[in-house]
Amino acid sequence: MAEPIRGQLLVVDDDRALRELLAEELTRQGHTVLTAASAALALELLDGGEFDALLTDLNMPGGSGIDLCGRLHDERPELPVVILTAFGSLDTAIAALRAGAYDFVTKPVDLDLLAHTLGRAVQHSQLQRTLQRLQEEVRRSRGGRSLLGESRTMAAVRELISRIANLDSSVLITGASGTGKELVARALHEQSSRRGGPFVAINCAALPETLLESELFGHERGAFTDARTARRGLFLEASGGTLLLDEVGELPLPLQPKLLRVLEERRVRPVGANRELDCDVRIVAATHRDLEAAMEEGRFREDLFYRLNVLTIELPPLRARGNDILLLAQGFVEECATRFGKGVKGLSEPAATRLLGYDWPGNVRELRNVVERAVALTRHERLSVEDLPDRLRQPVPRTLPVGQGETGELLPLAEMERRYLQQALAAADGNRTLAARLLGIDRKTLYRKLQEEA
Repeated sequence: MAEPIRGQLLVVDDDRALRELLAEELTRQGHTVLTAASAALALELLDGGEFDALLTDLNMPGGSGIDLCGRLHDERPELPVVILTAFGSLDTAIAALRAGAYDFVTKPVDLDLLAHTLGRAVQHSQLQRTLQRLQEEVRRSRGGRSLLGESRTMAAVRELISRIANLDSSVLITGASGTGKELVARALHEQSSRRGGPFVAINCAALPETLLESELFGHERGAFTDARTARRGLFLEASGGTLLLDEVGELPLPLQPKLLRVLEERRVRPVGANRELDCDVRIVAATHRDLEAAMEEGRFREDLFYRLNVLTIELPPLRARGNDILLLAQGFVEECATRFGKGVKGLSEPAATRLLGYDWPGNVRELRNVVERAVALTRHERLSVEDLPDRLRQPVPRTLPVGQGETGELLPLAEMERRYLQQALAAADGNRTLAARLLGIDRKTLYRKLQEEA
């Protein structure tokens, strides 16, 4: 079941008995509650602390709930105010909403309805503060780079980059497509002593074998039919800097021994040449493939894997990064708004909720595409749910806990383990090596358990 929403509440009512009853009930529900007997005392408490929502009676001596609501709407518009009234007329509701109230509840108080209303108000307040904080973080970081992030996993990635940037050993970056592997490679380069040299990137899956060999190692004039002039190749072009071999898992088998020799000897032989040339380059490789599985299947050389995998950086899928989704989205909003010349400032609360609830199979690349499309089409200052693609517009269905079935019954231990294994594989985008690390078991144990299920 979903974790209940808890917050810091301020209850304002001149009726002591009702005030204490409400405080006791809301405290029992997990909220932190302070109380005030008047609007004046409420304002003093508000000056001294931060609250997620305020519940106030309508009629009180020395200032009504409507007056208090109107003042807070001007001075603290981010604070949702719920008005409690015995007069459930349409006129009362309209007056409360015009004063800026978030909602109102009538007396006698339905405690379940009150809990639901205040839960929504707290969620609204906390999300608004999160969006505001993320906007400030993006401005400090100067725009939506996917290495932005407050999540524990991304903080660990940044810390690891800072530790290994100057080591000059080969680095293998793993992670699903769209998680920002090239940006990590650039961060490694920019924080290293090689930052004054070139950063060169090539996608090993983008070229056929013959062209890829020439592109990587260069060629002599006349080495093949179209070789009218000599070419240095990317290893030599990147000399003094960093060479990113993106999607290295797609490197054809015949080229793998040649790459291994370059890594070991720091020398490259262009196609058609009879001599080797020195190349001073740091190799960073990236892949979304499970290279250990590829080794077992004979598609990737074991010696090359261990030569590339001196240092490893694992990037988490976007869905595992929590509020980083909003941080990145805010950065993309500001970047696209500037590029399109539009006055879009951020996300509405409902749109932010949809972004947080979506699974993001395309990771950061998909998020950027969604935000760019929304900014281009929106007519509002903040992106709304209507600006999002159809797949994001529907509320996300509740996910059952691993240990419960559809009707809430406890599951057998074997079924719980099966579901947990599948969740780990989904979180790792099918990469069994990464899934085993997430589960805290070795890869062979995971393979054995999956075979037992089959």
